Amino acid sequence: MNATQAPLSSAEAALTGLVVLIVVAFELTWMIVRHIVVMAHEGAHAIFASLSGRGVESIKLKLNGDGATTPRRGGGVSSTAAIGVVGYVGPSVFGLGAAELIRSGYILSMFWVTLALLIVLLLAVRWSFGFVTVFLAGALAFFISKYTPVHTQVIAAYVIAWLLLLSGIRVIVDHGLRAHDAKILRDATHIPRLIWSGLWLAGALAALFIGGRMLVMPA
Repeated sequence: MNATQAPLSSAEAALTGLVVLIVVAFELTWMIVRHIVVMAHEGAHAIFASLSGRGVESIKLKLNGDGATTPRRGGGVSSTAAIGVVGYVGPSVFGLGAAELIRSGYILSMFWVTLALLIVLLLAVRWSFGFVTVFLAGALAFFISKYTPVHTQVIAAYVIAWLLLLSGIRVIVDHGLRAHDAKILRDATHIPRLIWSGLWLAGALAALFIGGRMLVMPA
């Protein structure tokens, strides 16, 4: 395996993004891919909770595409707020990371990073429904990285990056003011839910703009 791989052409990258947009927009396909988004969302909560020193008590991924991450007790309002903020920008941040790896030419490395993160998540979800979805996602990432042609792997990497960038926006729009994280943040900071939803949407749109440029115009 070469250290770096050539990216797709701008037209191919844009076409891949259009196909993923259709997948994210249609309800039938969204019912499937939203499980990937909730992994990124709850994974972002868990990573930040661990970095803050609180750690994670449990992560639950549900059949309906929802999820919940419970940090260990302790910490003040600032850590609670910070952990609450990162969930809805998690998919977009992971999408930006994937886009940067693609732009830098380390396209296949993205699968190994993804696999490592999924293994950690698998240990946290234990025997909830998430064990099934995370295991399947990890198995698919491993299969693509080991048993498919390089060009197929490159296309799959673009699909993952676009999916994270685009689905991050859909989740924020779908949940809106009903977002549970927005309620937690309002209770912790007294800042209205609308502000939090607006900030998340602005961040996700900015990530799509930056990440989209990386994917379509990598040079």
